[in-house]
Amino acid sequence: MTFSFILFLFLFGLFTYLVMRQSVARVTRTPVWLLWVALMLPAVILSAISTTTNTSLPEILVCYFVVSTLLYWLLFRWGRIPPSNDQNQSQESAEKRVATNSTAQITPVRPIERLEETQLRKCFPWSIYYVQNIEYRPQAIICRGQLRTDPTKAYQQIKAKIEAEFDDRFLLIFQEGLNGKPIFVLVPNTQAAKNVSGKPEKLTRPGMALLLLLATLVTTNLVGGRIAGEPTLFGGLPYALGLMTILGTHELGHYFAARWYKIRTTLPYFIPMPLFLGTFGAFIQMRGPVPNRKALFDVSIAGPIAGFIVTIPILLWGLVNSSVVPFGENAGLFNFDALNPRDSILLGLFAKLALGSSLTITSAIDLHPIAVAGFLGLIVTALNLIPVGQLDGGHIAHAIFGQRTSIVIGQFARLLLILRSLAWRQPEFFLWALILLFMPLIEEPALDDVTDLDNMRDFWGLLTLVLLILIVLPFPQFLANYLQI
Repeated sequence: MTFSFILFLFLFGLFTYLVMRQSVARVTRTPVWLLWVALMLPAVILSAISTTTNTSLPEILVCYFVVSTLLYWLLFRWGRIPPSNDQNQSQESAEKRVATNSTAQITPVRPIERLEETQLRKCFPWSIYYVQNIEYRPQAIICRGQLRTDPTKAYQQIKAKIEAEFDDRFLLIFQEGLNGKPIFVLVPNTQAAKNVSGKPEKLTRPGMALLLLLATLVTTNLVGGRIAGEPTLFGGLPYALGLMTILGTHELGHYFAARWYKIRTTLPYFIPMPLFLGTFGAFIQMRGPVPNRKALFDVSIAGPIAGFIVTIPILLWGLVNSSVVPFGENAGLFNFDALNPRDSILLGLFAKLALGSSLTITSAIDLHPIAVAGFLGLIVTALNLIPVGQLDGGHIAHAIFGQRTSIVIGQFARLLLILRSLAWRQPEFFLWALILLFMPLIEEPALDDVTDLDNMRDFWGLLTLVLLILIVLPFPQFLANYLQI
């Protein structure tokens, strides 16, 4: 195995371990490290076999998926924590765990007292939301009842009454309960407590952001030089600038949309990496609650749309300056020296537009370094638009359909991506599908998580799904023959 592949396995293993600690540690007694070994050990063993035998990589990946999934399932079931027969005892133990975690993770905030329940009930007029039951939890108060008016109007009016009665002690969350009926949840406003008890958290770290940007410029320049075959000081600069422009624009789209809705957020931070693509991307962190599903949608879609708009001219310019080479056995979607444009509908269309009649059915493309950056911009856009969990596509699905339906969509999307990678024998998509397999599907709700989006935003959400399909799916054979691609 090459050093870069070993490094990839290490980083992939680290990612899966961190995700598993957050997701499965609470529901099974099996040690997290043992579950992690069940997932990663087959990958190492089977990868070693693939380097010493003539077994094809797709066959290795199928075996890996079957073996690791079976081991993981058996170990998970072996240590699964059964639900208690005594409901009160189970609820009490769960509350103790939540209280312990809350004490360790957030600033203690005075919860509502029983004597204040009368004040709380006054915040819910019967003509807006008729409260039937109030549940007290260690770090939350759940108000269940019947909604009697428009969700937006209900949330705004009750939020105003809660703030007038309890000042900034609580954040008010409006979301669907397990039975599908909307509920109100009051949680402590820990940020307000921090601002009173200590110094406010410093979010903007321009020095750190600039340092990471420069470091990523260096690493992407090194990788770009290897791609271009020019090991000079600035030989990889075209690739570096193209890729960082796409990634930076993507994150700035999120950043400015979050600032528009007055959501506290960090500056974009790049992640330098001397191997692989020269970077593991960029990210921002939102440190404040999302006010509603409209804001969740706008912030989530702003990144992919902004990045895609910048990707188009970079990709087209790079393709115009790329070379057409004979199609060989090594041609594929991720072979930059002999890229098969028919592995992606949108890529094939852009390639035909840029190269014209010189691109035929028997041709592959030797990508210019800037075209590599543009191609990676397409891939980044597609991967972010997959409707799973914390990805932009997962947030978009949550904003359009609600949290419960978005979880079902995420499970379905995982399965489709696995089938896509196996059907067209593309292990790169399969590795991404494995990462998504362990990504949590449940995310924090918006404060108003009930009010639906307008028709225009639903339409834009549909367009992002179309864009994802055009990037991920290969060209239909009849259309490829017609366009001579």
